[in-house]
Amino acid sequence: MRLAGEGYPFAGAGLVIAGACWTAVWMNLGGAVLETGAWLLSGLAVFVLWFFRDPEPKLPADEDLVVSPGQGKVVLIEDVEEGTFMAGPARKISIFLSVFDVHVQRAPVSGSVEHSVYKPGTYAVAWLEKASDDNEQSSLGIATQNGRVLVRQIAGLIARRIITDPSEGDALERGDRFGLIRFGSRVDLFLPTHWELLCEVGDKVRVGTTVLARQVPEPA
Repeated sequence: MRLAGEGYPFAGAGLVIAGACWTAVWMNLGGAVLETGAWLLSGLAVFVLWFFRDPEPKLPADEDLVVSPGQGKVVLIEDVEEGTFMAGPARKISIFLSVFDVHVQRAPVSGSVEHSVYKPGTYAVAWLEKASDDNEQSSLGIATQNGRVLVRQIAGLIARRIITDPSEGDALERGDRFGLIRFGSRVDLFLPTHWELLCEVGDKVRVGTTVLARQVPEPA
């Protein structure tokens, strides 16, 4: 399994500390307490490696299909007013990422990045609706030939670091990796209201693979 590069320092530190503990155990230092700590640290290091996994997406052939920007569970779908980039009505799809989900984010559509804004905030539990407004977040706006799309990475109770790589003017292809949120978090996807919705609340989605909607040309 490929790993996200951001995870190597965490995994490396955990493996070094666990290795030092096992060396001390091998030298008969510390007794059962140290051996228990060595097992716990080893398990934590393996979990960190697994947490930062970065699987290759399986993109659908149809270029008009919108893929999930995050991996987890769809917890909310609603029509909203989005004034920062969509400049009007939009359909919001909220995806909650638990600590057991992949935390890499990928572009749901192909297009040009025309909006990239970071906003500091609080760290409420990510599945709460107020997290969309109050929590630390990073928003990425993508312009397509059929309308605008906004992806918002939102930090959760444990997540304290959002990484967003593209800058305004960059081109993104559907399925490209564009960022990562460390530990439990949320991803909100805003789509034009005239696009066809192909998911529902409760769906489990895979990043870059699961289809959420279909692009439809803007009405005349």
